[in-house]
Formats: sequence, C-alpha cells, structure tokens
Amino acid sequence: MLIHTAFHVGRPVALLLAVLALLGCQTAAVVRDYDLNRDFTQYRDWRWADPAVSYAPAGDPRIESDLTTQRVRDAVSGQLDVRGLRPAVNPAEADLQVKVYVISELRKDNVTTSYGGFFGGYWGGGWGGGPGFSETRSVDYQVLTLQIDLLDGRDGQLVWRGSDEQQLRSTPLTPVQRSELIQTLATRILGGFPP
Repeated sequence: MLIHTAFHVGRPVALLLAVLALLGCQTAAVVRDYDLNRDFTQYRDWRWADPAVSYAPAGDPRIESDLTTQRVRDAVSGQLDVRGLRPAVNPAEADLQVKVYVISELRKDNVTTSYGGFFGGYWGGGWGGGPGFSETRSVDYQVLTLQIDLLDGRDGQLVWRGSDEQQLRSTPLTPVQRSELIQTLATRILGGFPP
C-alpha cells in the first residue's frame, strides 16, 4: 500500500514539474504588423537597404560582427527566396527594400521560490509541516531580438514588419549554434509573409 500511495503522490508532482519545464522552454510569439492597404502580390523582387543589418546597442562587439551580418543576410535572403521573392536584377527598381535589426538587451525577472509548508497527497495525506516561507530574487538574462522590415521600393514606406526573440544561454554559442539560431528566427518571422 505504501508503494501504491507513493506512486500516486509522485505522479502529480512529476506532472507539475513537466509542465513547468515546458513553460520554461516557450519562446515569445512572433510579432508581425503590415499595411492593410498594400497589395502584397505586386512585390516580386527585393534589395538590401543601406545598411542591410543594424545592431542595438551599436558597436557592441559581442553581437555586431561581419560573421553575424553574413549569417543574417544568408538566413533572410534564403527565406525570401522560399517565398518567391528574388533579388532584383536592377536594385534601383526593386519592389522591396529589406532592413534587419539585431537587438540584444538585458532583462530582469523576479523568481519566487517557496520552501516548507504542507503538501497534500493523492489520498488527502501529506508531508511537510509548518507555515513555510518564500524567497523572491531578481534574475538577469540576455534576450536577442531579430526584426525584419520590408519597405516599399518606390515610396520607402514600411509595408511589413516581423520580429522574434530568443533568450540566450549563459554559455557562449558555437558558430553552428549561432547560425542555427538566426536561421530559426528568420524562418519563424518570415513564415507570416505574405500576410
């Protein structure tokens, strides 16, 4: 009977831990916006805006490099190609201009951990005791945001914008992981184009 009860008590706790682990893996939803008055079927080719990739904070060597710029350009141009948009033969006459922003920011979050107290079991039993206590601490973490802007090639107006973000680990990424991260973000963002 003791094993049977322990199994039932452990199952809800294991389920709770699994749900919390999944919530920790979630990324923010992709954010997209676009001009409702534009006919997106008219856009067939594109060119890079000048500059093609901008960084914030500007000049931060941890994110801004020729290697990162090339990864961004490769990922974005590949996703535009998948969507039927081709690099313009004559860039001055391109239907769209493409501008990408790579934004790195430090964010803070409060995490509360509870200790002690009474925990109920499956059959109403429990373990622990006392009033328990909780502790709240501030946690800093780095977030990388990739934002892709598409501007009309004739009037220069923003017609479509998409962005996605990813929390960065405290351990440095390998070059392969950096390429995969940028490719994943570009794919998720441009997955909603054309609207």
